[in-house]
Amino acid sequence: MNHGWDRRRVLKQLFAAAGAIVMPLRGTRAPASSVPTRSVHISSVSPHTFRLSIFPGPHGQLGTIPVTGPLVSPSVGRPILVLEDDWQSHTLQAGGVRLQVSPAPLAITIETAQGRAVQHLAIDPSSGAVEFDTGNAPLVGLGEGGAQFDRRGSFDPMINGQGGYELRTHGGRVPIPWLISTTGWAMLFHQPFGTFDFRQSRSRFQAARPEDGLPLDLFFITASEPGTIMTEYARLTGYPELPPLWSFGYQQSHRTLASSREVIDEADTFRQKKLPCDVLIYLGTGFCPSGWNTENGSFAWNSHVFPDPKAILDALHEKNFRVALHAVILTDRLRGRVHDKCELDRFDEQEASCYWQAHRKDFAMGVDGWWPDEGDPLDIASRLTRNRMYWEGPLLDRPNDRPYALHRNGYAGMQRYASFLWSGDVYSTWETLRTQIAVGINTGLSGIPYWGTDIGGFVPTPEFTAELYVRWFQFGAFCPLFRAHGRTWKLRLPWGWNTGDPGPVEIKNYGGAAIPDNGQLHNHAVEPICRNYLELRYRLLPYLYSTARESTITGMPIMRALWLHHPDDPAALACGDQYLWGPSVLVAPVVEKGATTRRVYLPRGAWYDFWTGERKEGGSQITRTVDLETMPLYVRAGSILPLGPVKQYVSEKVDQPMSVSVYPGADAKFLLYEDDGTSFAYRKGEWMGIEMKWDERQRSLTLGLASGSRMVEPGSRPLVIKLGQVSREIVFNGTPARATF
Repeated sequence: MNHGWDRRRVLKQLFAAAGAIVMPLRGTRAPASSVPTRSVHISSVSPHTFRLSIFPGPHGQLGTIPVTGPLVSPSVGRPILVLEDDWQSHTLQAGGVRLQVSPAPLAITIETAQGRAVQHLAIDPSSGAVEFDTGNAPLVGLGEGGAQFDRRGSFDPMINGQGGYELRTHGGRVPIPWLISTTGWAMLFHQPFGTFDFRQSRSRFQAARPEDGLPLDLFFITASEPGTIMTEYARLTGYPELPPLWSFGYQQSHRTLASSREVIDEADTFRQKKLPCDVLIYLGTGFCPSGWNTENGSFAWNSHVFPDPKAILDALHEKNFRVALHAVILTDRLRGRVHDKCELDRFDEQEASCYWQAHRKDFAMGVDGWWPDEGDPLDIASRLTRNRMYWEGPLLDRPNDRPYALHRNGYAGMQRYASFLWSGDVYSTWETLRTQIAVGINTGLSGIPYWGTDIGGFVPTPEFTAELYVRWFQFGAFCPLFRAHGRTWKLRLPWGWNTGDPGPVEIKNYGGAAIPDNGQLHNHAVEPICRNYLELRYRLLPYLYSTARESTITGMPIMRALWLHHPDDPAALACGDQYLWGPSVLVAPVVEKGATTRRVYLPRGAWYDFWTGERKEGGSQITRTVDLETMPLYVRAGSILPLGPVKQYVSEKVDQPMSVSVYPGADAKFLLYEDDGTSFAYRKGEWMGIEMKWDERQRSLTLGLASGSRMVEPGSRPLVIKLGQVSREIVFNGTPARATF
């Protein structure tokens, strides 16, 4: 029997921007040339962005550009210059820059208002290929995966999926044709989808297929502030939605399950050991001998493990765990929306409305989120349809609950659906851990703020030791997605390295895979180290959640390239092995086996060692001594860092005040954001923002209620303000307050 058709039958059964004001202008005629007839449109999208559209013939218009879904508004930007037939050179202002447009060959020189050269584009009018200056500064972005960190020197075929580029170390590829130069410009190639060649002084973009070269549609952004570039991209492709607060807690993934008793025992162990955790994720049968469902792609429960699914879900909820289920897609196309009508007599699994119906019975039992796996063959429109389906689908039944979904595939615009992304089936090696840092940075620069890896690596190798796991766990604690998953899955449990049991052996189909030596499986040091980083993650949730909210209104990522805050520091621009966690915390993961030191670059300015409080002057590399318990963390001078009490899950009520640590050296400000963590009430003003401002000269911290916000439950907030070893206790009740040192 055809397996794909069998799965189809199973599914059937389960279904019971303000632009510059310029007058429109048409080009004047010039002597006839051999240049093919083309229609060239230039639009001013904003004071920082212009749009260039080239059509394969006269009378082209934006409506003829294919719509695949990445743009919030496909028609953004009204043409201010239209060039058709034979035309002469033109000079105009658009997107805050001066453009010199020449016809033969078709070229555009981009300059600032002060005359500084920004870029020179040369376009082949027949193929739509674009050449541009590679430059002498890092080129970043381009989505998840591929050659890291700086894209210069590489050829990128932009192949989607786990076969895209060196899966073992770099992970799955989510190619997004959004390219950023750290000199202050960026390009989004909306159409066509294509390849990049950065191996020469002049780089080249061209369509993946020659026949798709036209129409060409690209957006060019220029800004001296990196944050402006990120905001412009968000205006084009969408600002991220805010996911539920619990999605930023620790997520424990499971593979082959022995019984329902094992499901409950794992949950109980987290609580008994006081290891904070919010989400339990269950893999599907088909990827392991015994998962949550009956077979790959099925939405029927595996009765051996979940004899009474509703009762087990209820039991896990009573223990304050959320449950997410693994799901695969059985088709290579997906279209439509969940609100569309689905006719049972002509059930079509390629219709999002039909496919989502298969989820709803399980969702009604109390499933909290989904893990949409596979989907590599999906085209761009289908990938975005799938991302949107896992956002809009849950809202049909729980319209006031923010959905959660962890995807393997997506595209520009997936952030509009609060999609989480993980880097795929990487191998457990030190090289992989090193590489994933840069992968995460570039993913964030590509507009996807919610990203993470399989902690420990998906496929165990001879390098998979307790040490590697600990170092990866420390890195994972400072990724937006904090999740452990992989084969030999019991070694992904925080206590798993001290039981002698690696879990079911599921590695026979993987070359280079291996089970750790038994001598590694009785290491009592791992669990307390994991506990320390779990507790730190939960203490940092007020800071992390505030940073996530900032992302939804600015487009800034959570994992930030140093360039985003230090554009004038050449060493910071090229740094891809460390990053900023929000605006203030510098993270330098340890990625060398047996390391006793870690070289860390501190950008210009002063920094404080998070662990010791020691102040260091930046602008150079330092050598930080490390042991297995320590991953270097530094806090920028002129920062305000809120730290909540330790919790076992995000919604736990703990009768301890929040501490607010001030790191002096410069004036500072921070907006502490809080809402109920689950609903959309914040859209109606049900949120609290505490504006915190540190005055370095007066040595005082003032607090006030942010405009548009209000005090939310539990009302007044006891706070402990810390400056080094000195602390002040205050209660903030919505009226201005001050702590002076």
